[in-house]
Amino acid sequence: MDFEILLQPKIQEFITQNLDKPIANLALQKNPFPEIDYKILLNQIEAKAKCKEKLPTWFTTKNIIFPQKISIEQTSSETTAAYKAKLVSGNILFDATGGFGIDDFYFAKNFKTIIHCEINLELAEIVKHNFDILNVKNIETFCEDSALLLKELNESFDCIYLDPSRRNDSKGKVFLLTDCLPNVVELQDFYFKFTTVLLIKVSPILDIDSVLNKLKNVKEIHIVAVHNEVKELLFLVEKNYNLPIKIKTINILNSENQQFEFQYLENSTQEYSQPLQYLYEPNAAIMKAGGFSVLGEKLQLKKIAKHSHLFTCETLVEFPGRKFKILAVYQFSKEIMRQHFENQKCNVTIRNFPDTVENLRKKYKIKDGGNRYCFFTQDIDGNRIVIECNKINHTSI
Repeated sequence: MDFEILLQPKIQEFITQNLDKPIANLALQKNPFPEIDYKILLNQIEAKAKCKEKLPTWFTTKNIIFPQKISIEQTSSETTAAYKAKLVSGNILFDATGGFGIDDFYFAKNFKTIIHCEINLELAEIVKHNFDILNVKNIETFCEDSALLLKELNESFDCIYLDPSRRNDSKGKVFLLTDCLPNVVELQDFYFKFTTVLLIKVSPILDIDSVLNKLKNVKEIHIVAVHNEVKELLFLVEKNYNLPIKIKTINILNSENQQFEFQYLENSTQEYSQPLQYLYEPNAAIMKAGGFSVLGEKLQLKKIAKHSHLFTCETLVEFPGRKFKILAVYQFSKEIMRQHFENQKCNVTIRNFPDTVENLRKKYKIKDGGNRYCFFTQDIDGNRIVIECNKINHTSI
């Protein structure tokens, strides 16, 4: 890619001025700069626009070059990269799947040297240019197959980081760990020739047990949610480690970081109860992690039903999720719905209930929004119930 053309002030100004305009509309216009392929220019606009919230440092820095938009979609956000960088530190880290380099930008704060390996030549050149613009001096960029580069360098690294591509040339978009590239399951022993620590990022939709069945020596599992949406599933692997696995969850919010950790397969006893004074809904990271009985036991909360994953107690406690004051509990029926909910505004949540939010809204003309929160669920006896609540802000405790 000819960076010099893209970096011309008039072209950079055109990109900035059109960030909020639909790409489809821009594509119908005449290319104002015949010296550059219009598709390349449109990609710069579309890719940069996607960075506004996800990668604010790249978005606000002048003369950054952006890759194909798919690279932006697949990369870590700055928020998750900053969290990830705190998990490992040392002299030198080898990133076998460098990509757009967001993770390495943050790893570079905790390591003296980062080896960024990216097999796509254009992307590797873009990353090298951007690190120069960002004034990052301790990242070396290589364009090569990571396994070959490891053999050539033949060094010992404090950590090897891997974010296997979930796009396989022969299979298209994939999710199973063994279908991703590189295949970390097959290569794990090979990587341990060059390090004692692997940090592996996998698809957040993968089942934790299925990954543990494939990987050896897992020490920690980190489940990272941002604004209650699970973004990353990270496995910290240590050579010869065979002690209990720790699961650490975090939900990163504007106002707080909700954190909870427990031991994989930790023994615990869960108590059950009908809804009491307060209702607690675990955040998305905990919902992904499981460990509900551990959570209930540690916080002295009772579960409403085995599969509802909602907790209750008589007192207000700090909790990694949403908290509610229970106003009323109704036995679910058409009469109750028409009397208390029909044509009214309400935030609806379904937990272990044989219907959908959409159907309930349509059937009883429930409008979205407002200050009422209603959980459609089942109690310990299997009865369908509706729990009406007021939401409690974290500052209320």
